[in-house]
Amino acid sequence: MDRNTYYLIKEKAVPEVLLKVIEARKLLESEQVLTINDAVERVGISRSSYYKYKDDIHPFYENVRGKTITFLLQMTDESGVLSRVLQKIAQCRANILTIHQSIPVNGTAMLTLSIEVSDDTESVAEMIGGVEALEGIQYMKILSREESIRQSG
Repeated sequence: MDRNTYYLIKEKAVPEVLLKVIEARKLLESEQVLTINDAVERVGISRSSYYKYKDDIHPFYENVRGKTITFLLQMTDESGVLSRVLQKIAQCRANILTIHQSIPVNGTAMLTLSIEVSDDTESVAEMIGGVEALEGIQYMKILSREESIRQSG
């Protein structure tokens, strides 16, 4: 197994100890606590757990500005569903780069959507949650997140 393989998983699938490592790091960064001992004690993990995982777990949305995110959505084949998705993304001020919708089969269409997140984009977490909650969205998966390559000229 390659030790440098990265995975993108939903929070509900992350073991509690890893979420507590993130929590401890946030306490330290916000200066709510001054020492690692205080942080790990407050969140209920050992120092060894903190040190074991602190460099291996990071929130997905950390420093996401200037990135391209590609999503796969499964949606019902109803008038207005795609429009609601695009409207939600526009409301959050993200830039749509590519969009590809498959021909619907059995009342379901697949949509691949790439967006660019800029400094002007509102909360990416809220945008994703908002799209997932839209009527007609059956499934949503983040396929990739990568650096945007823009050439000035």
